[in-house]
Amino acid sequence: MNEVFVNKIKIGNGNPLVLIAGPCVVENRDIIFHTAEKIKSLCSKHNIPLIFKASYKKANRTSMGGFVGIGMDEALTILADAKKEFGFPLLTDIHTEEEVIVAAQVVDVLQIPAFLCRQTDLLIAAGKTGKVVNIKKGQFLAPDDIQHPIEKVASTGNKNILVTERGTTFGYHNLIVDMRGLVMMRKFGYPVVLDATHSVQLPSGENGKSGGQPEFIFPLARAGAAVGIDALFVETHPNPAKALSDAASQLPLDQLEKLITQVVAIDSATRKIQK
Repeated sequence: MNEVFVNKIKIGNGNPLVLIAGPCVVENRDIIFHTAEKIKSLCSKHNIPLIFKASYKKANRTSMGGFVGIGMDEALTILADAKKEFGFPLLTDIHTEEEVIVAAQVVDVLQIPAFLCRQTDLLIAAGKTGKVVNIKKGQFLAPDDIQHPIEKVASTGNKNILVTERGTTFGYHNLIVDMRGLVMMRKFGYPVVLDATHSVQLPSGENGKSGGQPEFIFPLARAGAAVGIDALFVETHPNPAKALSDAASQLPLDQLEKLITQVVAIDSATRKIQK
């Protein structure tokens, strides 16, 4: 397996589990800094590497009334300030080739949103930056189909690639995670991530916005660790009920330590068994 470096953090190839966590979107400076400080403290306490996640913009919204963001420049400035304050690498979504150039100046991991994972020009533009590219598998793709987005990024000579499972469309307004997919995606030679929060979404299921079943975040995360993942992706918010995006699927920040403790324990056991 390719070992991917995000600054000093090593992902894959038997390295310790990495946590990718943060609010869905940059709402304001206070929430970003409060959440970042708490997550950083927990990761230091439990000795788990952290990549902080927040989107500067949410381009894919169910309805016109969905929150998009506070503006790209202001959001990226807040993320850059948080990175400087807490010393962690950053991950954020990108949506267009133009955004790639701007975001790459601030963040360490460029994330391809699930709905855009077949956008050839976007994948190639991200690859050309040399940054780590996290490809979220589309809800409409079979696990084996992730090979093609991988090849598009790799065609640029950039092998710093992560692939993320975030659920597959299952009927109307529902997603399902097939744990076999984590194994299937791994065969392409890149670290595999499980997004345990987007996987519990109920897309467009609440009259113009997505619903969610956050009670399944814990069992999905535990199951992923048991199968064997290289990183766990969790969106978390101090008060999900008041979050401006993905309110129904983010993990309450005060539950994150419990999740970390459980997942790290299972991951440790899994790695011993798989040796």
